[in-house]
This record gives sequence, structure tokens and C-alpha cells, in this order.
Amino acid sequence: MPIYIEKQTELPEIPKHWVTLDGQPVNRLEHVPRRVVIRKADHEAGFYSPYHSHGWGQLLFIADGLIQVSARDIGYWVVPPQRAVWIPAFIEHDARTIHPVQMRNVYIAPEASRDLPDHCQVIHVTPLLRELILEMVSFDTLYDEDGTQGRIVQVFLDQLKTIPEAPLHLPHPKSKSLIVIAHRLRDNPADPRSIDEWATELGTSARSLARHFRQETGMTFGQWRQQVRLLAALTRIAQGDAVANVAQDLGYSSQSAFITMFRKALGKTPGRYFEL
Repeated sequence: MPIYIEKQTELPEIPKHWVTLDGQPVNRLEHVPRRVVIRKADHEAGFYSPYHSHGWGQLLFIADGLIQVSARDIGYWVVPPQRAVWIPAFIEHDARTIHPVQMRNVYIAPEASRDLPDHCQVIHVTPLLRELILEMVSFDTLYDEDGTQGRIVQVFLDQLKTIPEAPLHLPHPKSKSLIVIAHRLRDNPADPRSIDEWATELGTSARSLARHFRQETGMTFGQWRQQVRLLAALTRIAQGDAVANVAQDLGYSSQSAFITMFRKALGKTPGRYFEL
């Protein structure tokens, strides 16, 4: 995946080996006179792209594998196969490959992304949207905007506006006490301590912690902890871990209790979630 560094005085650059027009290197997205630029990238587990930003919006589609994307001071997302993460322009983010991935990156020019969300989110990729992305990745950089390819791009943009958000986001709290809890729960999602126990350890009141969790994350403490466990579960299941082991390691009283939580949150059982 190409890496861009946001600067105050100039737009992010594209590595010269990444985009060419008529055989000549192009080092800025805005120099490509098209509404979208599409590229594919495959990476092994452990690949890391440090914090960077783009001058255009980016739809990062995972054809296969699993990736974690973080937006600085905002939160992080786990992106399973057949989902995509939308990253608006100039939002600093990184990406870490959890499982070998086949990525299809669609970069969308500002004039074509005005009606798209202004915040990062994971979306379910419908069969139609998937086929449009896989078709567009075969286009030349200067595809024919007035022909069939241009019409396909327009259908893609229209479809993208209608896709619902998937609940795969963990918002990042900002206050010191909540950051301590967040780091510890991400390190150990099975931690069973109640908000009262956390308050005692941190020398504050449970009411104060509860209020700040809602204000800073939009979730209750219980909802936030469940989301930590859900994203941890997705990561492990994608790596092939048995559901029974995942349920036990994440602190659930039984495999059925874990499956019930998973299905309620994501609409499918763990065994079927990664099916196409």
C-alpha cells in the first residue's frame, strides 16, 4: 500500500513507482485527471504501514485476509474479508496486516467524494460493489471517462453512497483514566473487572467513569468492553482459532453465550461470518 506523509504546505505524494501515465511516473494523485485511481496490493501477515494521510478519500477493500486500521486519536477498525474501510482525505491513519491480505485500494477525488461520509467507517461490500471494484482494478490509469469504464465508475460511486456502516469500530477515549482502561482491556479483553472496580483502582468514582465513557466514545463501559472482545474475536477467528477457545479466552461463560453475543452484534454466527 502506498504511503503518504501529510505536510502543512503541500499535498501528500505518491511514490514514483506506484502510478505512471504513458510510462511516466506521477507523484501526486491530483495530477491524475480522473475521479478515481485504483490499485491492488497483496501483503503477508505483519506488514505495517505507519501513520500517513492521503489528499483523496480512500476505500480500502479487503478481497481476502484481515487488516487493522487505526485513525490517530479517533479509534481503530478491524476489516475482515469482503468488507472495506472508508478513510476520508487527510485523516492520519495506519494499517497493520493481521492475516495475509489481498487489498484493492480505490482513491476518490474530492469532487467525487463530497456526498460520502466525513468519518472513517467499515462497510459491508455488496456483491455488486465487489464486482465493480474488481472490474475497475483492471482499468488503465487514464480509463475512458466517456465510455463504458466511466459509466462503471459512476455506478460504483452511486452504490458507495448507499452502503451501510458495519459495527467494527472501537472509538478511542481521550481522558487519562479511560485511556488506562482502554489499553489494559485491549491487552486483556477477558479482564472481568466492573466499572466500580476500575474506579476504585484509579481513585475516581464509577459515576464519573461511566459519564466520560458515554461522552468520549458514545458507548457505555459495558458496550465498549464488548466491542473490544468482538474485534479480538474477529482477529483470532480469521487466523483459524477454534470458536470454543476464543470464547473461553475472552471470558465468556460458555461457547453458546459467545455465539449469541457475536450473532447479535454482527448478524451471523462466528462460523458463517467469513463466508462470501
